[in-house]
Amino acid sequence: MDISTKEDIEVPLERVYAEATNFEHLERQIMRRGIELRRISPAGQGSHAWHAVFNFRGKARSADITLVEEDAPNLLVYRSLTDGLEVLTRIEFVALSRSRTRVAMDLELKPKTLSARLMVQSLKLARANLEKKFRVRMADYAQAIEERLKRA
Repeated sequence: MDISTKEDIEVPLERVYAEATNFEHLERQIMRRGIELRRISPAGQGSHAWHAVFNFRGKARSADITLVEEDAPNLLVYRSLTDGLEVLTRIEFVALSRSRTRVAMDLELKPKTLSARLMVQSLKLARANLEKKFRVRMADYAQAIEERLKRA
């Protein structure tokens, strides 16, 4: 199952990419949402990996997230593993002009177990609602980046 969206941000490509790779800031934002996050790779070592614990559908779950590909300032690819589900998150950054950047995000869900397949199947049934929430969250995040970087 794939879910994708894109947003345009009125900020130059390099600044958007720098914001998207400011891992300390991202970690703080994630923890503010009630997700327990622990970095499992040393800071500044080039590779980035985290262990997260969160609630989903009323159940505590955990995930291991790894940055598997980075092509600065154009691409970030994360691989997440949780409860038999592998999620590849691909984030592409494209300069539309000197002051405008398009951020495209694509999630690919790959179930590895029967229970993960059932979960993905239930997500497919609610696909329209899920995609709408994904687009809204991405738009909110893009707007927050734009506002924060315009103030700086």
